[in-house]
Amino acid sequence: MLQAPMPTDSRRRDGGNEPGNPQSLAKPSLKSLKRLIKKDRKDDVLEKIQGLHPAEVMALLIQLPLRSARRLYGWLPPGPAVKVLAEISPDLRAVLMAESGIARIAEIAEGLDDDDAVELLGDFPEDMVEPLLERLPRAPLLRQRLQFGEDSAGAIMSNKFVAVLDDWQIGTATRQIRKSAERVDKIYEVYVVDENRRLVGLLKLRDFLLHPKRTLVRDIMRPVPVSVHAEADQEQVLALAERYNLQTVPVVDANQRVIGRITLDELRDVVRREAEEDIKLMSGVAPDARPDESIGRLVKGRLPWLVGGLIGASIAAVVVGAFEEQLAKAAILATFIPIVMAMAGNAGIQASTVTVQGLALGNLWIGDIWRRIGKELLGSLINGVLVALLLGALILLAAQIFEIVDPLRLAVAAGLSLATVIVMAATLGATIPLVLNHFKVDPAMATGVFITTSNDIFGVLIFFVIATLVYLG
Repeated sequence: MLQAPMPTDSRRRDGGNEPGNPQSLAKPSLKSLKRLIKKDRKDDVLEKIQGLHPAEVMALLIQLPLRSARRLYGWLPPGPAVKVLAEISPDLRAVLMAESGIARIAEIAEGLDDDDAVELLGDFPEDMVEPLLERLPRAPLLRQRLQFGEDSAGAIMSNKFVAVLDDWQIGTATRQIRKSAERVDKIYEVYVVDENRRLVGLLKLRDFLLHPKRTLVRDIMRPVPVSVHAEADQEQVLALAERYNLQTVPVVDANQRVIGRITLDELRDVVRREAEEDIKLMSGVAPDARPDESIGRLVKGRLPWLVGGLIGASIAAVVVGAFEEQLAKAAILATFIPIVMAMAGNAGIQASTVTVQGLALGNLWIGDIWRRIGKELLGSLINGVLVALLLGALILLAAQIFEIVDPLRLAVAAGLSLATVIVMAATLGATIPLVLNHFKVDPAMATGVFITTSNDIFGVLIFFVIATLVYLG
């Protein structure tokens, strides 16, 4: 059985490193483990990792080739396997167990508590979940938990909470907390329910210390700032928790009965997942993309974004082609196309990123939105003018070295078009996320491919129109 190693001053034969350090243990034994696993020497492998802490075994697993890691994990007895699984990132659990049989996965799931079992089962395809549930005694409870949507409050809630009746005395409620101590790891608040199990209030732990044992719970309970239904979106839960500065958010059913709670740990996970999802969307990658996905899923998830980028770039190319006559008259205009496209993309991404972040964190003052857009316009105008002056100065300086026809007029045309493009791009970047958010579309989609391609098209169009009027006119 895996357990934490005892402190010792002796050195290990396989590398001479201190025990208790996952990195120092993993590196010396990695080569020998690979060799033993390849030779199918199960007993030797298990003997080699005997006494390691689950975190150290996890460090070994993620450094092994995936096929070897799956084989090693499959050799672990159920007890140690559960402990190791608890140390592994949720995103890697299903990867590690992808080739395990139904019986093995069910055996592991049975050793997990309800919350971890739901999380593990949720990572597997739907056609595997039902056969797994049929092998688990807790199937009705787990099936009820799994019915909630992936990003809903019901999916991330924990069923580990303490509830007391409003007509109990503090002494009775305190005994209930003691009974629940082993099942509930962290007790932030105690929920108060009526005889119908409906949520009517809550108590802080300090309330149990400051009032006599015979005090009725209903006389000192606090109002519940907010509760959410199981179908509520996890982003909404996160926004409410931040707005009311909550440590836990109670989850209730249609009859206002408490069915779970969302703690700080789950809220941190929500923040991480939402940030990861936004980064993927901003990069033109599907939100559910994973590093270990198959080639088919990789192509399916990324191809639409690449096609969208291709269509946008093709439209920009058509715009450039429409000004073929102007390019023939002054080929030097072609040198400014990448400058205009790059600056438009940068300005648009900057503005959209700030807006998307404000919407995600709930710190964007919606009632003052027009003032914010006005500030964005003014700021982008100032930046555009400064960058335009710099570009004009560079053109005039280049004219001293290279032969440029009418450099002053070219500097004015290029600078004016660049300033206009920056203002346009910043305006689109600040407003498009708001429009998408209004229509219940993830505003993170506004960045990346969407903003870049649209700004390329409008940027090139604005540049050639101004260049035609000012430089060639």
